[in-house]
Amino acid sequence: MSDDRDQREALDDLGARIRAAGGGKPGAANGLDGPGEPDAGPGRGAGLGLGMRIGVELVATLAVGGGIGYMIDAWAGTAPLFMVVFLFLGGAAGVSNVYRVVKGLDEGVGLGRAIEAKKRHDAEQGQAEQGQAEHGQAEHGQAEHGRGEHGRNGS
Repeated sequence: MSDDRDQREALDDLGARIRAAGGGKPGAANGLDGPGEPDAGPGRGAGLGLGMRIGVELVATLAVGGGIGYMIDAWAGTAPLFMVVFLFLGGAAGVSNVYRVVKGLDEGVGLGRAIEAKKRHDAEQGQAEQGQAEHGQAEHGQAEHGRGEHGRNGS
């Protein structure tokens, strides 16, 4: 029983020393956040997820295109003709999907509609940020104006 307690205390002490040496960062204990490495944050996992999504979409569209072409060839008796055609169509669909994912257009139905929706969203974001900046400048101007009046009234 006391051996378990001693071992637990030793492990707790070791964990505390590791956290102290790593500056208290959560990833420091597992070596992900070394001195010259970028922080292990959501960006690292998001990039991996995006890469996996792109790979899966390319492979899936090629497989679906090839499968459809193979079934049409089996039904019509035209050996590799439709399979080759649909492989190219599947590849084109995959490249289109990857383009949409990379550009952030994957929310809309259809590429044209998605591009328009993205432009509208970006314009709304820009207007909101501009409004916040103008509001901050107006408050700053009022503060300057208020100081000027106090200076005149006090003299």
